[in-house]
Amino acid sequence: MTFEQLQIFVVVAERQHITQAAQILNLTPSAVSASVKTLEALHGVQLFERVGRRIELTREGGLFLKEARETLARMKDAERMLADLAGVKRGQVDIQASQTIGHYWLPPRLVSFQASYPGIEVRFSLGNSRGVAEAVRNGTVEIGLIEGMLDDPALSMRQVATDHLIVVAPLGRVAATAAARPDDMLRNLHWIMREEGSGTRSEFETALKALGVDIAELKVLLTLPSNEAVLRAALAAGAATVVSRLVAEPMLESGLLVSLDVPLPPRHFILVRHKERHLSSAARRLIAYFDAGSRLPA
Repeated sequence: MTFEQLQIFVVVAERQHITQAAQILNLTPSAVSASVKTLEALHGVQLFERVGRRIELTREGGLFLKEARETLARMKDAERMLADLAGVKRGQVDIQASQTIGHYWLPPRLVSFQASYPGIEVRFSLGNSRGVAEAVRNGTVEIGLIEGMLDDPALSMRQVATDHLIVVAPLGRVAATAAARPDDMLRNLHWIMREEGSGTRSEFETALKALGVDIAELKVLLTLPSNEAVLRAALAAGAATVVSRLVAEPMLESGLLVSLDVPLPPRHFILVRHKERHLSSAARRLIAYFDAGSRLPA
């Protein structure tokens, strides 16, 4: 049974006349008659009977008419939904972000996006950069946001914002190392570090190499899986840690932590998508929103 067969049947049933139905449908009377006969033969049910020069619905045809009308209505609803999706009025997009982006950069942008596109449901989850890339690779999410580039031929990556990593520590710890060179200071400090696989850890290791320091030379007291945890542990232990300025800002403003004079290059927030997987119209709209700056500061 096809959409066209249902449509022809309903028009014929409403007009109870083959020729009039053919004119409405812009078909020949023979094509309309053949469609009705094919539908009847396919299911072994007589839908119409001739009464004089007219045709009328059989009892079975009358019962089927109600169902046919409802089916056509549902199909038209589905067509409208597809049209809405093409116009990005409705939809759903799954996105995963690394912790710094997910906790600090992304939320206000999602709020702004949702206000502009209330019919699009954004399903958001957190992970570290390595986990986010894996989620995009295996199709769990359409869009990933990570800190720094990864070498993965299956993924397309591009910058959407710039971030700044800083080394922070309690004031007393900074005073004790103020006269040291940056590389010596790094080696002499005690450290609380993010876990391997996090964008912060990866970017910091790269910056250390540029300063001639291997991460194995650092006195790492503890490795923890979140920005908030490393900040609290650094305060408790009198140790240093490295985080995004976005993360440390409240503690810097309150004086609980200060920024150390360690030259770290800026890092980039990277949007990740699979090169070969189809992007939904909702995902494309969200990406375009990020590209436009979403009317929020980077």
